[in-house]
Amino acid sequence: MIDLHSHLLPGVDDGSRTVDQSVRVLRAFAAKGITDVACTPHLLGSNVALGWPPAYEAAWAELSAKVPEGIRIHRGAEVMLDRPIPPAAADRKVTLGGSRYLLVEFNRMVPAEIVGRALAEVSHTGLVPVLAHPERYSSCTVETVRAWRDLGTVIQVDATTMALPRSRGDRARDLVRAGLADILAADNHGDERNVATALDWLGEHDGADQATLLLETNPRAMLDDLSIYEVDPLPVKKTVWRFVRRMFESE
Repeated sequence: MIDLHSHLLPGVDDGSRTVDQSVRVLRAFAAKGITDVACTPHLLGSNVALGWPPAYEAAWAELSAKVPEGIRIHRGAEVMLDRPIPPAAADRKVTLGGSRYLLVEFNRMVPAEIVGRALAEVSHTGLVPVLAHPERYSSCTVETVRAWRDLGTVIQVDATTMALPRSRGDRARDLVRAGLADILAADNHGDERNVATALDWLGEHDGADQATLLLETNPRAMLDDLSIYEVDPLPVKKTVWRFVRRMFESE
């Protein structure tokens, strides 16, 4: 498995604080069968043209020297689109593994129209926007995510959110059920979050093929700077059962 969204670059944002903490998480990842992890510290869109801050460079060098056996780390960033992405972003300084794919995020209360406009601007630079955890945004619906994907956006759902009850959890599961999630990631912040937690849920919903695409095939294609594959919706019978269950719960 491959995880393209983690905050394991030590001491640079709200994620892992030390190299030892990051190493512990990477060992836990490797024990679950994860082979590749992208370190994606927070970065403002207004700073993308500047590349990596010195603190990020130093943290990368320190962590790289202590990565556990059996796992590889890759550079990247989670870019907060606080303003239009600069044309200089096309030089791929902060993309996932130097590929065309740029991981981006927004404020949780952002309107759908603003998201769509910003994603289109990223695409116009020649990069592919990878929208982190859309289920967190109040404007997220199946319909809005379809529209964002039509702009060429890759959708990254947080694997651990799928286990949450209602609200964000429902939105995450709805996206996976509809085949609108392209990859899953842990968004680990030096804690216990692990992308492998999605395997049980996908298995229970006849999603073995989807799991392979979401956790291995598509993330690998992105690191290799290739096009990703479409992920089929989960079997309809499970969605129908969920609808019936919700009817009883609301009574």
